[in-house]
Formats: sequence, C-alpha cells, structure tokens
Amino acid sequence: MMILKHKFVDKIPDILEEKVLYVSMEYETVIHKCACGCGNEIVTPLSPAEWSITFNGETISLEPSIGSWSLDCKSHYWITNNRVKWSYKYSVEAIEKVKKSDLEAKKDHFEKTNSKPKELENKRKERESLWKHIKSWGNNFFSSK
Repeated sequence: MMILKHKFVDKIPDILEEKVLYVSMEYETVIHKCACGCGNEIVTPLSPAEWSITFNGETISLEPSIGSWSLDCKSHYWITNNRVKWSYKYSVEAIEKVKKSDLEAKKDHFEKTNSKPKELENKRKERESLWKHIKSWGNNFFSSK
C-alpha cells in the first residue's frame, strides 16, 4: 500500500514531488501526482460539490475517491489517512454516469450558492428598512416631547 506525505502550502509549487499531497487552504485545493506513477497532476478542488478534506492532526483523507477518468491511466483510488487504497476500474458507461452525476452536483451547489447572495441582500434591505422605521419612530417620539 502506497503511503503519501502531505505538505500544507500557501501556493502550489511548480514542480510536484512524487507521493506528496500539497494542500493549499488559501486556494481550497489539494494537488498531487497520480498514484499510478504516470506523472500526471491530479487537482482536487475543495468544495461541497467536489472534494472534502479531513486532517486529523497527523494524516489527510480526501472524499470522494480520485477517478482520473480523462487520463489514459484511468486510475481510481481513495486517499485515506495518507494511504492510497486502489479501487476497481470503471467501465466507460460507469465513468459517463459519474461525470453526469458530478455535473449535476456542481450545478445544484452553484445554484444554491448563487441564490444565497440574493437572500442575504434581501435580508440586509429588510434590516435597513426596519432600522429606518425605528429611527423615524424615535425622531418623532423625541421631537414631540
């Protein structure tokens, strides 16, 4: 079983070492060279619609699995507690199903994310309106005394 090291970095280095997970919290990304040894860089953006990271103080785990569908190697593995655990190879049909599911998850996530600023803006306007009403009431109350 392959064991990876991890490095927390501000910026991703130009040249990646083999068997190292580079974690940039600033850029919300984990990047490493493919575990199969093909040399390709695997980028795993961190977001609710993509990958999540767990750091237990000693090791890194990424969820979900790494599926290098667009690469010739078609590698598929899990990174759990800095260890690479190989998964089964997906068929072309299974890969297409996963890609479609991933696209839907991203679409749903970004639709929800984009609606939040509108909701927040509406709440801000409601607070401003309420504050104006309170100030107006206070001014009228004190001016009548």
